Amino acid sequence: MTSKMFSGKVFLLVTGASQGIGRKIAEIFASTLEIDSQVLLLARNLENLKEISNQLSKHLTVNVESVDLSKATAKELKDIIVNSLGSKKANQFNEVVIVHNVGSVGNVSQSTVEMTNYDLWTEYYNLNVFGPAVLNGIFMELFQEETIKKHVINITSLCGIQPFKSLGYYCSGKAAREMYFKVFAEEHPNVNVLNYSPGPVETKMFQTIIEDVGDVELKTQFQNKRKNNQVLTTDQTTKRLVEVLSKKNYKSGDHVDYRDEL
Repeated sequence: MTSKMFSGKVFLLVTGASQGIGRKIAEIFASTLEIDSQVLLLARNLENLKEISNQLSKHLTVNVESVDLSKATAKELKDIIVNSLGSKKANQFNEVVIVHNVGSVGNVSQSTVEMTNYDLWTEYYNLNVFGPAVLNGIFMELFQEETIKKHVINITSLCGIQPFKSLGYYCSGKAAREMYFKVFAEEHPNVNVLNYSPGPVETKMFQTIIEDVGDVELKTQFQNKRKNNQVLTTDQTTKRLVEVLSKKNYKSGDHVDYRDEL
């Protein structure tokens, strides 16, 4: 696949890269990078990360790291990026890209009034909001030179702007995370920020909603999407993301859905 997304020597970081959309983003984005570019893949499943790494082009420097973003400290995250750079300096890269894909759907069996466990709230927001926000700040600090073109891609959801019954954790988390990146975009007008909503995609998350969601109506909607072949593959939505980034017919910080016209 050819693309005008990025040029020159690129540093690409993808979170949640061991499966689903994150894995496909790692594969397709890496295939567009020029020689001597560098890729850093983060997720909890190290074996999956190694498997993906072995499939990527040999003209790239690829590093993988098993990390739980809900528990990692700012120092640990900074060390991971610095160690992946090795002897390279940040200003050796023409462009840097961070894809905040990591995420979980949370407990989908409960209604909002049943969500009364502080520990579950904290755990959910640590992974889905606080972790990405802290990592983003560290990434910008390490690649702060003005000469570096910067891209920040947040994988969001329709659930971030539209409420769905039984998805209290997921909807509120996506909304908070997306708003963080909107504020970031306002503060950093020279950074290309995209909140990309991938649409309904055949992933473990989609399967979890079908199996466990408490609201019967929503369960039926998701079942019908699959029955009517309305569920996308990770390949379809990632190629659409490439198209969105290549055309860039959006304002930095915008929410762009898979089905939006470019």
